Amino acid sequence: MKEILIALALIFSLQIADAQVKSPSDAKRAVDAAEAAAANPKKAAKVATWTKLAEAYMSAYLAPAGSAWVGAGQQDIQLIMANEKPISSESVVISGEQYTKQIYETRNYYFNGAGILSIIEVTAPVIDNPLGKALDAYVKAYSVDAKKSKTDDIAAGIKNVSSKYLEEGMNKYMLGDLNAASINFEKAADAAATEPCSSIDSMALYNAGFTAWMTQNYERAKGFFEKCVEIKYYENGESFAKLADCYAKLEDKEAAKATLENGFTEFPQSQSILIGLINFYIESGDNPERLFTLLDEAKKNEPNNASLYYVEGNIYSELGNREKALASYAKCAEINPEYEYGFIGAGIMLYNEALELQEKAQNELDDEKYMKLVDEFESVLMQAIEPFESAYKVCKNDEVKVNIAEYLKNIYYRFRDKDAKYDESYKMYDEVVRTGVVK
Repeated sequence: MKEILIALALIFSLQIADAQVKSPSDAKRAVDAAEAAAANPKKAAKVATWTKLAEAYMSAYLAPAGSAWVGAGQQDIQLIMANEKPISSESVVISGEQYTKQIYETRNYYFNGAGILSIIEVTAPVIDNPLGKALDAYVKAYSVDAKKSKTDDIAAGIKNVSSKYLEEGMNKYMLGDLNAASINFEKAADAAATEPCSSIDSMALYNAGFTAWMTQNYERAKGFFEKCVEIKYYENGESFAKLADCYAKLEDKEAAKATLENGFTEFPQSQSILIGLINFYIESGDNPERLFTLLDEAKKNEPNNASLYYVEGNIYSELGNREKALASYAKCAEINPEYEYGFIGAGIMLYNEALELQEKAQNELDDEKYMKLVDEFESVLMQAIEPFESAYKVCKNDEVKVNIAEYLKNIYYRFRDKDAKYDESYKMYDEVVRTGVVK
C-alpha cells in the first residue's frame, strides 16, 4: 500500500468535541429524544431542533468508539479508561504490519508496535448510518434558518461530519477494506461540498479515486481522477498517471496518451508519468522519439535543471540505450555537481546490468562462456562504484544516503577478498545500513 503513498495527513479533530463521549445507551436515548422533537411540527421549524438532532447523531457515532483516540498511547488509554478493560487481546497482522488488537464490547482497538493506537474499529454501532443522518439534519437546519444566522455553526458541523468520513475511510484503508475506504472518502468529499460548507476536499477525492484504482474499479476511479485534474490537484503528477492508467484499462488509448503527455508537460520529473509514457510507446509501437520532443520542450523552459537530464537518462535506460543514458546522467553533474540523482541513475543502471550478467552466468553450462560472463559481470559491477560513491559524497539526505550505502555494501562485498580497501569499504557501508547512521 505504499506505492504512491496515499495522502495520510488525516483531518483528525483535537478531541475537544469528542471529550465528553456518552455511553452508547445515553447516546441512543439522546437520539430518540431529538428525533421526537424533530417530528413535532412546531419544533421542526426551529434551527436548534435540527442542529441538536445532528449533534445527537454525532454523539451516537462517537459513543461506541469509547474515549480513546487515534495517536494515543496504551498508557494514556489505561489512564482515561481505568474502569473499562478489554474483553480479550490478540496479535494480528494487517497489510504486513504487526498489531495488538484489543477487543471491547462495542469496538476493537489496534495498537502498532510502538504501542500507539492506530485504528479504531466500531463493531456495535448505536444506530445505522449516524454520519449520513447527521449530515441530513445539518442540511435541514440550514434550510429552516431563514435569517442564515447559524450558517457558520452549521458549516462547522458539516465539516466535522466530513472529517469523520475521512477518518472512517482511512480506518477501512488500513484494515484492507478498500471498497469501503473509497466509499467513505467519497462521502467525505460530498459532505465537504454540501451547503453551506461548500468546499472542495481534494484529498478526499484523490483518496476515493486511489482506493478504487487499487481494487481495479477503473470506471469509478476515473471520475475522481478527472475531478482532481480539473481542480488542479495533481499530487505531484500522480493524478495524471492514475487517470491515464484508468483510460488505458478502459481501452481509451488516445485519452491515456493525451493525459500522460499533459501530465509530462506539468511534471516532467514524475517517474509514474514517465514510465506510463514509455510503456505506452513501447506497447503501441508509436515512435518513442515523442518522449524526447516533450523533454526538449521542458529543457527550453529550464535549461539549467539537472533533473531533466536525469529523466532523459531514465528514458534511455528504459529503452536500452546504455551509452546515451550514461551521457545524460553525466550531464546532470555538469550542470549541478551537487545533484546526486544523476550519479544514482548511472549507478543503478550499471548495477542492474551487472545483475543481468550474473543471472546469465548462472544459467550458462559452458565453462568458458561462464567465466567470460563472470568477468563481464565483475567489470560492470566495478563501474557502478564510482557513480554511487559520488552520489554518497554529495547527497545531503541521510535516508537516501543509507539507500546508496546498500548498493555500495553489496558491491564491495563481492570484491572484499580481492583487496583490503574493498573489505574496509564493505564494513563501513555495512555499518551504515545496519545502524542508519551515515558517515
